[in-house]
Amino acid sequence: MTQETVVWPLEIRLNKDKNALTVRFEDGKDFTYTAEFLRVMSPSAEVQGHSPDQRQTVPGKRKVLVRNLEQIGNYAVKIVFDDGHSTGLFSWTYLYELGQDYEPRWSAYLSELEAKGLGRD
Repeated sequence: MTQETVVWPLEIRLNKDKNALTVRFEDGKDFTYTAEFLRVMSPSAEVQGHSPDQRQTVPGKRKVLVRNLEQIGNYAVKIVFDDGHSTGLFSWTYLYELGQDYEPRWSAYLSELEAKGLGRD
């Protein structure tokens, strides 16, 4: 998927426990993301930095919840987490990529935590 490609969501649904978000896209694919996964993969500068070498490994987010969702124009959703983090704008393309690449991204995150002596709790 290229930067210009936009896959439109048809439905964005937060579960009743506020710990998972499901997005159904127009191509028929749907992805469910835990709040923890979205929080640690936030596209914010606080997490991603301004270059790859500035990316932060965010520990201790196993129990984080989504407090609120705010649509940003026609291109993104702002996710407000109960730990106060709210600066990442999740574009439709980024959410789609997170869904497609969930396994390798989650595995890499868990490896980073272990390598740095950090935990999910």
